[in-house]
Amino acid sequence: MYRFLLTPRWWGINVFVVLAIPFCIFMGSWQLGRFEDRVQDHETATTQQESGRREAARPLTELLPVDKATVGKQATVTGRYDDQFLVPERKLDDRTGFYVLTLLRTDGGEALPVVRGWLPGEPDPARAPAPPAGQVTVTGSLQAAESPGSNGVSGRSGWPDGQTGSISAATLLNLVPYDVYDAWVTLNEGDSGMRAVPVSAPQNTGLDLKAFQNLGYTAEWFAFVGFVIFMWFRLLRRELELARDAELGLAPEDEQPDERRDGENGQNGESGESGGSGDKADGAKAGLVS
Repeated sequence: MYRFLLTPRWWGINVFVVLAIPFCIFMGSWQLGRFEDRVQDHETATTQQESGRREAARPLTELLPVDKATVGKQATVTGRYDDQFLVPERKLDDRTGFYVLTLLRTDGGEALPVVRGWLPGEPDPARAPAPPAGQVTVTGSLQAAESPGSNGVSGRSGWPDGQTGSISAATLLNLVPYDVYDAWVTLNEGDSGMRAVPVSAPQNTGLDLKAFQNLGYTAEWFAFVGFVIFMWFRLLRRELELARDAELGLAPEDEQPDERRDGENGQNGESGESGGSGDKADGAKAGLVS
């Protein structure tokens, strides 16, 4: 009854099942690993932010270049405030407002973007407090350069004069005639009555939509495993039912199993040949009689 499993069609089905199941398991495990890595990075970043506020501030040059190990660390730098920009469409406590970003020119000539605080509402240069004059020393949490379209950063272009959509050297170098550090600092306490901007998690470390997409893909791949197994048993059961019906003479000619159908076709061919020979013999006899 199970001889149909040796037919070419079932060989193809079985090979597909044998290859599909481990492939789906591998892909599901890989997506699950991606999700677990994001969870671990999120926990590490959160712990690092909390511990970074308690650590003593270090000179900025000791913390560069910024990476996952230095994001959130306390940095201190001395210089003079220069150009000031507004960063619109930034949320704080579910309210939309803007950052007040001022470039701090250091003795080396490079400028460090410093977010002095956040204000609610539409960006308005008249509402942004002027930076302190003269040489100042600032201390705040070190942040990595932003990329448009990630971590709530707007991907728009063509901002009005005095505004920028993201805080990065690539963006600011087009707005000022001097070099800019590819990092920025948010003050621990808001300047001139503004609210301090909290430290943001490094990119690709938060439990964002991408992280839960990895979890959803995990469920999909493992669901494919169950679907493949279910369909294989469904096809097997259908073939067995057809085989039983054929033995009882209940199956229609076009629904008989492949093996039985091939055998019957062979027998019919032989019967046709013998029938043709019989017809020829009868014709010969008729000729002799006449």
